Amino acid sequence: MNKPIRLHSELIEAPGPLEAIEIYFNKGWSDGLPVVPPTPESVSAILETANLSPEAILGIEPVKGAVITAEKAAINAVMAGCKPEYMPVIVAAVDAITKPEFNLHGITVSTMGAAIMIIVNGPITKELEINSGVSAFGPGYRANATIGRAIRLIVMNVLGTRSKDGLDKATLGHPGKYTWCVAENEEFLPAAWESLSATRGIVETESAVTVVSGLSATQFGEHEANTPEAILDAF
Repeated sequence: MNKPIRLHSELIEAPGPLEAIEIYFNKGWSDGLPVVPPTPESVSAILETANLSPEAILGIEPVKGAVITAEKAAINAVMAGCKPEYMPVIVAAVDAITKPEFNLHGITVSTMGAAIMIIVNGPITKELEINSGVSAFGPGYRANATIGRAIRLIVMNVLGTRSKDGLDKATLGHPGKYTWCVAENEEFLPAAWESLSATRGIVETESAVTVVSGLSATQFGEHEANTPEAILDAF
């Protein structure tokens, strides 16, 4: 890349990266954690990798009519810590969550506190190293952490749905509202068990992104049962 793409967002100058991070905190543009200050160069790198123009419309939120452009999505992807090659997953996720049937507005302002869960299938899961194994919902995997975070930041900063502003009415919320992205472990599916994307009509060799709204996880522990029936009773 010789020079940055011409962008349309306001350019804010700061003495250094730490001061820039503080600006994002003070403006309410952060999820409460430090962000990577986006620059014209880093945003342009994401757009060029995804072959997107800044003006390209990735989705329109049906209730508010808020437009999510490629530029705004790329800015928030940089802030979340994404690599440029993660952008295709983010593009697919934005397209999915802005479909009317997903009911994004209802999900993000509800007192129930549902979060957007992103499930990735296909070859791209290995290319991007999206964790689908041990501690798949835990920390330590950049793709999982930053892709999910990028979608949350887009919801906050482009659609304006934040708890501080009063639009996000979640009574308690849960950690999935920070980030929630995982891959399906297709290699270890039981025999004759189709992958999630296959059940939705996607060819196994193609990559796919599914979005669902989910409440906080609940873990069940049963340390005494030794029959299937007893284990099911605990559930």
